Amino acid sequence: MKKIAFAFLAACMTACTTPPPADPFVVETQSGLVKGFEQDGTMAFLGIPYAHVERFMPPQPVEKWDTVRICDHWGPQTMQQLRPGETKTEEEMNEQCCVLNVWTTDVKAKKPVMLWIHGGGFDSGASTHNPGMGLAKKDVVCVSLNHRLNILGFLDLSTVSEKYKYSGNVGMLDIVQALQWIHDNIAQFGGDPENITIFGESGGGGKVGTLLCMPAAQELFHKAIILSGTILNVNDKQMAEDLGQAVLKELGITAENIEKINEVPYQDLYDAGQRAMAASVGQRVPGTPMMWGFGPSPDGEVLLQQPFQPGFASISDDKPIMIGTTFNELVRLTYEQQNTLEQAKEQLKPIFGEKTEAFISAFQEAFPEGTPDDMLSIDRLFRAKTLITADAIAETRKAPTYMYRFDWRSPVTLGSQHGNELNFCFNTLELATRELPEPTEKDRSLADVMSNSWAAFAKTGNPNTEGLPTWNAYTPENGEMMLFNHECTIVHNPDRALQEIINQCCFKLLDEFNAKHNR
Repeated sequence: MKKIAFAFLAACMTACTTPPPADPFVVETQSGLVKGFEQDGTMAFLGIPYAHVERFMPPQPVEKWDTVRICDHWGPQTMQQLRPGETKTEEEMNEQCCVLNVWTTDVKAKKPVMLWIHGGGFDSGASTHNPGMGLAKKDVVCVSLNHRLNILGFLDLSTVSEKYKYSGNVGMLDIVQALQWIHDNIAQFGGDPENITIFGESGGGGKVGTLLCMPAAQELFHKAIILSGTILNVNDKQMAEDLGQAVLKELGITAENIEKINEVPYQDLYDAGQRAMAASVGQRVPGTPMMWGFGPSPDGEVLLQQPFQPGFASISDDKPIMIGTTFNELVRLTYEQQNTLEQAKEQLKPIFGEKTEAFISAFQEAFPEGTPDDMLSIDRLFRAKTLITADAIAETRKAPTYMYRFDWRSPVTLGSQHGNELNFCFNTLELATRELPEPTEKDRSLADVMSNSWAAFAKTGNPNTEGLPTWNAYTPENGEMMLFNHECTIVHNPDRALQEIINQCCFKLLDEFNAKHNR
């Protein structure tokens, strides 16, 4: 009887001293423990702080925490203007916006890492629009982030205070800090810190291009994908400084009381920025091919040059790049009008003038099966400059360049518009409710192929994958480009003459600006 009692007691003591099994959703970072959750077959960690910020100052590492931080909901986005009727709580939008999200399927692995940088033209946006669980299931670790934008991220106060020497680029320095966080912590989530790909669309593509010109970022990523992101940022240091001075004038703040700028409510600050733009560099009209105002500006230290003009800083010559556009991008679609060729010609004349006939001829040669509405609706904002950039970087860089065009058409809009490719390369067609309410098997197959290709590029710097024809690196001579559609095909220099005409006729504002500033 005593033996049984002792055995029972020993068993109880063993049970009481054995620690409970580790929670697989708790991961240790350098700042503290974070707890994620299951999301569509992946382990998701949302809203992890990667930096602490003070207004107009470079980001700093976050303070450590002692408890387990629950990361099961989106973190705050940066302050920005909301759509009419839209509201955000302070928890959803505030100035402490430097948070990131991680999706993984195996925290013990060593997978390539893909950092998604959202669009919004350096002025607005958030990481919530493109969750990464679909890509994470392609054997990569997917990360996305929020960072400072608009006047909070790009107000140059360097002329009035040495303290604010870097204020004109802190929005981009936030992303560098996020890359540093990834380098230091991503192995705990199953990612390889020595194999990081940055990718972004629209303004996010512009940010990717900017990072290719930032010395502090070069050791922190290894490949880049630029989707519809040939943003021609014309800011120079003088423009940024002039705008900063104009903002201070609007606010009645001088060098002597510069710290008062930290007390200005955000909306008053933003409004002063808009007035200052109108009074100095001029306000930007959305949809124009140029970007200026509150965006990155070269200072020779943080940012060596603006990207895409025509290429990138030589410090990034060893990083493979994939770059492309969609067929229609931001051009207004006319497919429901079913224009005749003569009707199309009349609408093209104000744009192409004496080159209208040449444009029509070049279009028909490039797209022999194209319709008059294709002619009216084809992209005139991104591909022409993307082609120029691809020519430049393919000739000068050590690493390969891969070019694509997304030609899939929405059954709703009948076009291939700006951003339509995102739910395909993220493999999240269930979120494409507006342009694709009922995906077909062909749609799902294209999403599978595209997300596989994006993941393959992240793994090796080569986007070739099963389901695609052989895709070779781009050169100006071969003009090789992958067309993503239900049937993916390779073409060679399909529209160079057409794009030359578009470049001559659709960028007059840029030409006038460059002539005015002797560029």
